[in-house]
Amino acid sequence: MILVTGATGFVGRSVVRRLDQAGLPFRILLRPARRTPDLPAGIPMQVSLSSLSDRRGVRAALVGVDAVIHLAGAERRGSREELILADIEGTRSLAEAAAEAGVRRLVFLSHLGADRASAYPVLRAKAVAEEFLRGSGVPTTILRAAAIFGPGDRLTTGLAMTLAALPLVYPVPRPPAPRLQPVWIEDVSACLVWALEEPELIGRTVEIGGPEYLSIVDVIRLVMATAGIHRALLPLSAPYLRLGAWIFERALPHPPVTRFWFDYLAVDRTTDLNTLPRVFGLQPARMEGRLEYLRGRSWARELLAQQRQASAA
Repeated sequence: MILVTGATGFVGRSVVRRLDQAGLPFRILLRPARRTPDLPAGIPMQVSLSSLSDRRGVRAALVGVDAVIHLAGAERRGSREELILADIEGTRSLAEAAAEAGVRRLVFLSHLGADRASAYPVLRAKAVAEEFLRGSGVPTTILRAAAIFGPGDRLTTGLAMTLAALPLVYPVPRPPAPRLQPVWIEDVSACLVWALEEPELIGRTVEIGGPEYLSIVDVIRLVMATAGIHRALLPLSAPYLRLGAWIFERALPHPPVTRFWFDYLAVDRTTDLNTLPRVFGLQPARMEGRLEYLRGRSWARELLAQQRQASAA
């Protein structure tokens, strides 16, 4: 039995679909909430209701569990307090409970650039979470992923929504723009599931990314071309971009971009182009060929619908 945390998130939904397709038994840890969880339709699954901070609930969720895929995090919700509670304290609770339960395998999704000395809260939180897992005694694999894209992501759909919301011009980082290595969501979920079955990955931290390096401006141009949204690009320095993100955070209940996203874009987020073929035998998908989900949609309406849903939750 595999326990999946963060199963209602962007990556979690893809992992759940892959586990179901593979016929692997799994259970999800579902945080109690008023809103209906966003899970793939038509997939039967076991559910344990508990937050990661509830140690008794986490221990109960681990009964009969051999392996854990840990995806839960708070970076989309935005505050430093939530990062500490979910990414740090939640991971410590899970690590201790998994060790007590005799879990034989754990795979954790982290970020490229995770570092306890980082200036950026998300990357510090991920690094501390990694340390708890390494010290737990549970055989662990850590995958540090580059920027992940796909339907419902923070990267491309967030860009499409903000492009639709801003008339005429769109702010971008001043040259030299940071480079990304976008990796397709289905490639990431495949690696997370396959890592459970790879004993040589135990104790390793593996950095994964897509097959190409793109600047954030390249990514914005791809999104504009595919979504049919055309804006003049206005280069701005980082403080002005973070100010814009701050305004979005204050004005919208569910902002499509946050200051944490600009933290991620502060420097290049790239790794070896050959890791997926070499470690997993997987040829990763190029970004340009996987953006069809952006076509034919009103991203302004999508943004409004997202805010109404968040306000009602």
